[in-house]
Parts: sequence; C-alpha cells; structure tokens
Amino acid sequence: MTSEWAIDLSNVTKRFGATVALDKASFRVKRGAVHALLGENGAGKSTTVKLLSGLMRPDEGSISVMGQEVTMHGPKDAHRAGVQTAFQEMTLVRDLTVAQNLLMSYEPTGWLGRIKRRESQRLAAEWLDRLDLHEVRPGAYIRDLALPVRQKIEIAKAIVRGPQVLLLDEPTSALSGRDVAWLSRRIDEMKARGVTFVFISHRMQEVREFCDSLTVYRNGKDVGAFETANISDDDVIRLVIGRSLEAKYPPKVPAPARSETPAMEARGIKVDGVVTDFNLTLKQGEVRGIAALQGMGQRELFEALFGAEFIDQGQILIDGKPVTLTSTADSLKAGVATAFLPEDRKTEGLFLRLPGGENVSLPVIKRFSRFGLIDRKGEQAAIARSLAEMEVNPRAIYKPCLSFSGGNQQKIAMAKWLLTKSRVWLMFDPTRGIDVGTKHQIFVLMRAFAAAGGSVLFYSTDVPELVNVCDRVSVMYRGRNVAELEGDALTEEEVMRKMLSS
Repeated sequence: MTSEWAIDLSNVTKRFGATVALDKASFRVKRGAVHALLGENGAGKSTTVKLLSGLMRPDEGSISVMGQEVTMHGPKDAHRAGVQTAFQEMTLVRDLTVAQNLLMSYEPTGWLGRIKRRESQRLAAEWLDRLDLHEVRPGAYIRDLALPVRQKIEIAKAIVRGPQVLLLDEPTSALSGRDVAWLSRRIDEMKARGVTFVFISHRMQEVREFCDSLTVYRNGKDVGAFETANISDDDVIRLVIGRSLEAKYPPKVPAPARSETPAMEARGIKVDGVVTDFNLTLKQGEVRGIAALQGMGQRELFEALFGAEFIDQGQILIDGKPVTLTSTADSLKAGVATAFLPEDRKTEGLFLRLPGGENVSLPVIKRFSRFGLIDRKGEQAAIARSLAEMEVNPRAIYKPCLSFSGGNQQKIAMAKWLLTKSRVWLMFDPTRGIDVGTKHQIFVLMRAFAAAGGSVLFYSTDVPELVNVCDRVSVMYRGRNVAELEGDALTEEEVMRKMLSS
C-alpha cells in the first residue's frame, strides 16, 4: 500500500555535544503538498533540513521518504531518494560559472569521464530559458551576480535535478517582490507534476500564499501541525515563541526635540554610475527607511555612506560637518561612527570561524589596547554587556559564530555595533532570514536607539517593515531619491506605487 506521506520523520533526536537540536521531533508532509516548517532560529528547522539532505544522521528515530525508510550517509543518498534542497546559506561556488554550478555533479560526460563543456553550456542555457532566468548568462561567474540572482540559481540548481521532494530553506529571504512571483510560478508548475515541497520561512504572508499546511517547532520539539487555513497568525506566533507578541511592531514614539542639525546628510551623491545625484537628510532621533526594487542603487548608497564604496561626486556631512570616507575605518573615526549591517552576514558581517566575542570587539579593539597589549578583562566585560543587551547566550564569547543559528549570528553582528557606541546605524536588510521574535527584538532596539537620540537608516525588502517601523520612507529609483513619504501618506500601497511607477 502506497503511503500518503512524502516525508515522515518519527521521534527524531539529534545532539551536538550537550546541545539537543531535535528532541524526539516528528514531522510529516503529505505527497504533493506545500508544507511550511516554522520556528525561531535554533528551533531545529535547519537540522531537519540537513537530516533530509543527507548532511547528517539522526541519533535516534527514523526517516521515511515516499513510504520507504531511508538511512542517508551523504547528499547522494538524499538525491537517490528524490530529495533536493535549495539552501538559504547557498552552496554555490563563487568562482565557477552559472552553468558549472547549475549542473554540478550532473554534467554530461564523454570519454574517460571528461565533461562536455559545450553541451553543458547548451543544457544550462536551455534550463535558464525554461525557468524564466533569461537575464542570466550560462558563462557568468557566480561572484559577479547580485544576491537575489544567486538565490534563484540556488533554487534552479535543485529544480534541474528533478526532485520528488524539494526543500526550500528561506527561499524568499533574498528575493524582491518580482523574484517571489518567479518562485511562485515555479512552485505551481512543479506542484502540478506532483512534487512535494517543504517551505521554511519567517514570513506568514508567504506561508499563506504558498502553503497548504504547516508544522511549528520550538526548542527542538514539534508543537503542532495544522492546515494553514485553520490557524491564525497570532496563534502561530504564540506557538513559535511560546508567548504572545502584543504587537508585531513597537510603537513609533516621537523622539524628543534635539539639535536641528541632521545626524547625517548626503548631498548630490554619485557612486559608480549607479547612484545618481542622491540627496538625503537623516534627523537625530529618526528611523528613516529606504524602499527600492532590486538593483536601484540602494546597496551602493549604503556602502558609500559606510566608506566601503568610493563616492565619485557629492558630499557627506555628519553632525553638519563634511567628512571624507575613503574606508570603513574613516567612518569609525568620523565624529560619529557609523554602524553597518550588511544583507549577507555570513560573508560580510562576521568571521564565522572566530568566536562571537572576537567579532564583537574587533571594530573597537584599540579601545582596549595599550602599548600593544589588550586589556582582556575590560574587553570581556564590554563584550558581555553588549551580548546581554542583544539577549545572546554568554557562550557566544568563546564559541565560533558558525555554531549559532542565523538569528543569533545577526544579533552578534548587532552587538558588535552596539559596542562602537555609534550614533548612526546603517541597517541593510537586517531581518533577512530571521524569526519573528528576533525581528521584533531588532525593531524594539531600533526604536529605543532613536528615542535615545540615535539615528537609523533602514533598508528592507519587506515593505510592511518599512511602513510600520520608520518615521519617514524615501523611495529610491535608478539611484535617485524620487519620493519621501511620512504620516498618513506612509502606507504599503503608496510605497509600492512609488516604487513601481517612478
């Protein structure tokens, strides 16, 4: 008799030393369903994905795929079972081409196993065309592609292998609205052919759009499985974090009147032909948003304001005084240091193999140095305070960052900038791929920072975040500031209208 379950994890336990990542968890997905797996960072979602991908084995319990119990010793076993995975932390090789990544381990071969390069290029081109990735060249190097395009190639690579079960680990965290629509079409096409999906996301709007059913994990245990239509967002949040959030977003409390001099000002900024004549004023005590479709110059703007990108023309002022930022060190040395949270924390925000403590103190290590010697006691005390403020486990002081979940890695990255005592924060999509509880914590911190006199420039791919967190939102189009919205005019509909019609 054919099992109705495409995936059936039964009483699975997985330990990492003293840490129990999964504690007798069960997870079942019906054939042909799109099933969401929800939970806070560290709840056990990524461990489940790795077990199903053959990257690790359970300590206890069983795994069945398409009604057959399986024991996986590596990814090839998962592939033979019909399981493919598109990871959030991408498996693409940056210095290889799109074609080489797309067909990796599945390239056409000839005599003595030599890869047929020309045929590989042809096959890759056919797949890119079939998957509506017309803007991507098979010979393009991964390192030269924007993050959303890399994410789509990661998904495409899994699709090319013809899975029966496709695991999508935070597939939309790096995608814009148009890219999410692209993914929706791919899911519809494959679901019509009977493919089963596991969809990991922190965005309930997308869970409701894509998923028939959902399972919630908390602290390594499954705490409920539901039809998506039969459970409210509030109930999901209560299950995810073990308590209710009185409000998804903190209230916008106006900051007390301070100096009329802007905390940061950009005048006529031009960067690399992408940012063109951009003007911006960031007030003291303000959270100001930047809304833009992908590739409109927002990343280059943030990097220029941080000193990581050269400015071809224009002027940056901090506290009313012109500054020249030729490096990130200049931004820290400026009258007001500028914190920067990049979109890709794993490659741009942290040294993953170093302990969290060393990452946190790195930008200000000179503060604890004298005559070439580091005051370790003072450094450790400052790191501990910063991590405590971000509610990160104290073991992060000595444990490598790669041993923590994505949400905790983002909090470690924020703790680093807390230690700089910056008065301006540049936050570039800081909530990408993190759970609802951590998002709320970051929003509360941003509003508290502004209320204390700090200033935040905040870009997000999630328009509701901009509308509900920011005092004002600037819409960026082709490198220019084309609209400013605040008060009653600051709505999701108006932001989207300006983004699409400029």
